[in-house]
Amino acid sequence: KTDIFGGDLSYFNMAELLCGSEGTLAFTTEITVQLDPLPPALSAMVITHYTTLEDCLMDVVPVMEHPLQLCEMMDKVILDCTKNNRAQLANRFFVEGDPAALLMLQVSAHTKKELEDAIAALQKTIANSGLSYANPVLYGDQIAKAIELRKAGLGLLGNIVGDMKAVACIEDTAVALPDLKDFIAEFSLIMKGYGQSAVYYAHAGAGELHLRPILNLKKSADVGLFRAITTDVAKLTKKYKGSFSGEHGDGIVRAEFIPLMIGQKNYELLRRIKSYFDPKGIFNPGKIVDAYPMDQSFRYEVDRKEPEVDTLMDFSDSHGILKAAEKCNGSGDCRKTDKAKGGMCPSYHATKNEKDTTRGRANTLREFLTNPNSSAKNRFDSPEIKEAFDLCLSCKACASECPSNVDVSTLKAEFLYQYQEANGYSLRGKLFAYNTKLNGLGSKVSGLTNAVYDSKFLGGLLKKTSGVAKERSLPKVYSFNFDKHLQKFDNKKVIKSKKVVLFIDEFTRYLDIEVGKDAIELMTKLGYDVSLYYAESGRTFLSKGFLKQAQKLAIKNSEQLQKFADAGLPVLGLEPSAILSFRDEYKRMTGDREVAQKIADNSFLIEEFLAKEVSDGNLDATSFTTNAKDIKIHNHCHQKALSNQKVTFDILNLPSNYKVTIIPSGCCGMAGSFGYEEEHYETSMKIGGLKLFPAVNKSSVETIIAANGTSCRHQIFDGTKRIAKHPVSVLKEALIA
Repeated sequence: KTDIFGGDLSYFNMAELLCGSEGTLAFTTEITVQLDPLPPALSAMVITHYTTLEDCLMDVVPVMEHPLQLCEMMDKVILDCTKNNRAQLANRFFVEGDPAALLMLQVSAHTKKELEDAIAALQKTIANSGLSYANPVLYGDQIAKAIELRKAGLGLLGNIVGDMKAVACIEDTAVALPDLKDFIAEFSLIMKGYGQSAVYYAHAGAGELHLRPILNLKKSADVGLFRAITTDVAKLTKKYKGSFSGEHGDGIVRAEFIPLMIGQKNYELLRRIKSYFDPKGIFNPGKIVDAYPMDQSFRYEVDRKEPEVDTLMDFSDSHGILKAAEKCNGSGDCRKTDKAKGGMCPSYHATKNEKDTTRGRANTLREFLTNPNSSAKNRFDSPEIKEAFDLCLSCKACASECPSNVDVSTLKAEFLYQYQEANGYSLRGKLFAYNTKLNGLGSKVSGLTNAVYDSKFLGGLLKKTSGVAKERSLPKVYSFNFDKHLQKFDNKKVIKSKKVVLFIDEFTRYLDIEVGKDAIELMTKLGYDVSLYYAESGRTFLSKGFLKQAQKLAIKNSEQLQKFADAGLPVLGLEPSAILSFRDEYKRMTGDREVAQKIADNSFLIEEFLAKEVSDGNLDATSFTTNAKDIKIHNHCHQKALSNQKVTFDILNLPSNYKVTIIPSGCCGMAGSFGYEEEHYETSMKIGGLKLFPAVNKSSVETIIAANGTSCRHQIFDGTKRIAKHPVSVLKEALIA
């Protein structure tokens, strides 16, 4: 009936009621959405920079007179957070100087002429106001990068180190656009009265900004401010006839202010509606009506004594490992599926289980470090944490893709060490951790070793006793003299000023000798003066939580690596997980961050070095074949997280007729020893089967598959029976005499 709630409407749309009910009225099983038309194909974005927040807000009304596709704001707090995020650092390319705030203004059009006119008209308005000091114009992929930077904003706030956080208590205030400047001015006075700073960000063009005070909700004084500030801003919002929840829901934090915002009579109507739909109050209790108090049920005990958690690795950059875990703000970026961009988190892509997300792991670690089991030998001695970390592949995607930079790979390494110190180290763990030493011994009788590995009976027995999946092929070991090989290519073409150190890591030395041989031949024939550095990076120890052994190697290697850095000799690596440990984990284990940073700055993937040589004009296509080939690249996860994929793409494009594409493959699923372990084999292959295997299988047999990770190449072979080559080997084969 049209008068179902006492009204006289001729038509009643139940969806309009349910969509704003925050799950308090019904459980929805199916939704039909109404789509907007696609915007015009051509776009540009003008990004105005301001020295004050007030100037920024003054420009909102005049620029909104234009048909903008988007009008978004970011303030200095958010922009500063982007400086410390690996993924977003590259997306702030357009930022000029140190703005207090900026507006992102996007215009769209159907023709180039219409777009040029729209940009010119917008620029005229901006120039007339004279409030901004820089106004770069972005096009194409640049716009997508800028939008990605803005969208990461809320998550980036988790990068604020320590217990002071941008608190989401008043983040959805919305007022009429002409009132926005005055509303923000009064809001700023409220904040000033409390001696507080705030974050200003988001949808300026809609009159809706995320306004977050920066508080420490572990302290009772700031909990008091939490309520006081929220109450005052609720009253301010009502004064301007605005909305206190203009974009998201009221939730537990703002629901108790609904009577204030809409009046008691209207609030009682909401209570009646709730009773009709949910008489027993089982749907999302405490939301919208009969709300819980906003300042109860905090995650942390107020005024608690902070737990003291000792670690072997150095987590001082986060004020300790507990606060490193607490950086997770629950944004849920880690719940992306394999259909989305990026690789976080491979095991979640396969299982769709919350415990296998970055968020699930960080929160489990946080809970048990804060409230350890009473019988535990240390705070890490928890089967619950062990279960949460079990399917972590240590791919490091979270280290770059998580807006708060929650690096679960490093957290896992510390956990495994601490847990094993309390419970002992397994035989399989020791076999994988000391794999390099075993490979060294096996290489002395490589023929016999490989015969055992190939034997169905002996190899099968070895896999069964060591917990390796029976479906896996064991990697062959070899013995090779790289020094003699280098001498073969000593020639007159050497550019004496171009001296480099080629790092012969533990994987190249015993498993992938062909890659090492190809790298030596490639670099010497290109005219570089190559010297070799043999060392074990410690990656196998890190992956299995043998941190004392890894630390010993890090300290030992750092002494020589520092000498290379002091002499200006770049160290080039072939296996990403080995060379990039110099940039990453070594900073946490050597005890001298300044020296560790110097070593990190002097350590490069060989692709990074060659790509820089190309950009500097020292290397071009004249050294390579003009034959045509198709190449598809799968890059190692650590490269994606700690470097970038473009360097591999760039160097494989050196031969003028090579057509190169990057497979958007995420993680291959092998992750060192992970894919070999019998209980992880199925998950490993499922991860590889999401994107990587289909992409390889769809490629023609003539297409070259390039992959720079040792384990990646093994996984590709096991999953597709295709042999993948290291990019260095692809380039070596493309050399002309």
